[in-house]
Amino acid sequence: MGNIKFSTEGKTAFYLSFSLGTLILISFLLTKSEVLLTVGFYYVLAAAVINLIVFFYELISFFTNVKDNKPHGNSAVLVVMNIPISIIYFLAVINSCNL
Repeated sequence: MGNIKFSTEGKTAFYLSFSLGTLILISFLLTKSEVLLTVGFYYVLAAAVINLIVFFYELISFFTNVKDNKPHGNSAVLVVMNIPISIIYFLAVINSCNL
């Protein structure tokens, strides 16, 4: 079994989105700051749009680039993995706010 290859764009989008989201979540859970709650909300909206754009770029590249499409398909799946992660983070925020 070889190494799984990802495109640079998809991998970068995943890592940045995941890292910034995790940083905002941990900061909020430690401080319970409403400012961080607002920042997190707008971050999720921006990250969703950016990840959606990257996802469609990777998907189009996967279908159109015949000889080297595997990394783009893998990256599309990687970017989509942010969806369940963000749902788990949302549930953590809801539980910490006792809503």
